[in-house]
Amino acid sequence: MSRVAVIGGGPAGLMAAEVLSGHGIAVDLYDAMPSVGRKFLMAGKGGLNLTHSEPVDAFLARYGERRTDIEPLLAAFGPDDLREWARGLGVDTFVGSSGRVFPTEMKAAPLLRAWLHRLRTAGVRFHVRHRWLGWDAGGHLRFATPEGEKAISADATVLALGGGSWAKLGSDGAWLPLLAARGVEVAPLKPANCGFDCAWSEHFRERFAGQPLKSVALSFAGETRRGEFVVTETGVEGSLIYAYSARLRDVLSVDGAVTFQLDLLPDWSPERVQAEVARPRGSRSLSSHLQSRLGLKGVKAGLLRECLDQDAFADPVRLAAAIKALPVRLRATRPIDEAISTAGGVAFAALEAGLMLRAMPGVFCAGEMLDWEAPTGGYLLTACFAGGRAAGQAVADFLGR
Repeated sequence: MSRVAVIGGGPAGLMAAEVLSGHGIAVDLYDAMPSVGRKFLMAGKGGLNLTHSEPVDAFLARYGERRTDIEPLLAAFGPDDLREWARGLGVDTFVGSSGRVFPTEMKAAPLLRAWLHRLRTAGVRFHVRHRWLGWDAGGHLRFATPEGEKAISADATVLALGGGSWAKLGSDGAWLPLLAARGVEVAPLKPANCGFDCAWSEHFRERFAGQPLKSVALSFAGETRRGEFVVTETGVEGSLIYAYSARLRDVLSVDGAVTFQLDLLPDWSPERVQAEVARPRGSRSLSSHLQSRLGLKGVKAGLLRECLDQDAFADPVRLAAAIKALPVRLRATRPIDEAISTAGGVAFAALEAGLMLRAMPGVFCAGEMLDWEAPTGGYLLTACFAGGRAAGQAVADFLGR
């Protein structure tokens, strides 16, 4: 019987193990942590966003420049297939008001428990606290274990080692130089779905850190999107920021800073804002005037003060324009370990069609360690599941040949 080593116990690795065991192939799954699926469980802490229900073309567009690479994976195992697979584990799903898909219980733990039970029943053997160290001179897989270093042989290997964020949960990117040393084309890891630093004043930071900016619209690079995000002690983060993070990050890396425009009142026309700002305010302060006439208060009013100079508040035309397009300047991304996910990793050009490394026949890669990225909303998990499934099937075909 063929024996395959799957290294990495996240969704991609577990899905590869499921496909392989279904083909009657012996599977040993290794993970550096004391238990598998730790980042998956963390992702579901506030409600597991498993996938998204939007039309296929819009869904595929979320993968940007990597759409052509991800599309074949999702054609074989897409959002509807993922929901049906979860149902097979006894986990029903529902579509939320935003189109995102969640388990009815909202949690990741019940799904993971049922999945691991099925894998163990199918014969998958789990080896935790096994940190992969690369290969020895004889081509054996090296692992650091509590009992010392071990060398393991396998007929094929699936690497599903994750990206470089949340190292304490197992994704530390330590695999990248190991593959580069073997002639595998890799791109440096970069933060994705990340927060950014701003040069907040001490007053603004102390007063507004942790507060959400709701019902706003962000414009950047010719695109405008409504949503919300959070002011942090160092800058900004949250779903609306994540939706633009790849483009903001890339411009920032070249120019050293980047600015987006924020509409604080997206339901108001510019003409209406202009008219209300220009109304006589009598003895009232400008802050009171903006609150009573436009409803601008709290963190929105604070951000307006933070990002504009004093002269702008004396000019009704400039002030009204800023309320509809406030320039918010970013000066750095947050550290990669704080990011929800990462870009970079194994280049698709380094892979055969079946996710096998061109430089290393019999070694396959799947999941976030490949060079792609997507926004939050279920797109990351869906592609990880699909990639793991594709890698498992490709290994089975390889061994069959």
